[in-house]
Amino acid sequence: MVETLLEDIFRVERLDPDGKKFDKVSRIEAISEQLEMYMQLDVNIDIYPLHVGEKFLMVLASTLNLDGTPDSGYFTQGGRKSLADKFEYVMQGKSYRISDASGPDNKVEICASFGGLLMLLKADPSDAQKLELDQRLFILIRKV
Repeated sequence: MVETLLEDIFRVERLDPDGKKFDKVSRIEAISEQLEMYMQLDVNIDIYPLHVGEKFLMVLASTLNLDGTPDSGYFTQGGRKSLADKFEYVMQGKSYRISDASGPDNKVEICASFGGLLMLLKADPSDAQKLELDQRLFILIRKV
């Protein structure tokens, strides 16, 4: 069974808070329902449009293999089932910065890049303890 690193339902609060920079990419700001996480995420809206007020399930995982075995790093068209089959939008990337918990909310900041599309996630340290620096990540999204 796949062990996810982090998952929650998020609600899109704002689109492009700093203005629209690219035609096919929007930066969303979202807040999670259960763990009270804050996320900024660049999304290719040409492929997967998101709008203010929409809710989506976001999962971070280190592998797409359903049995939990590490990912080989190569895509094979073997028709084998994977965690991605249960989601609508999937990106592969790597965490590049994890800050210590600070500020008035005492949250840790996790930064990841998915082929240049960036994610900033602010979470409680106990919720983000499975995330590591330079860790290979898959972000999986499905609207709810």
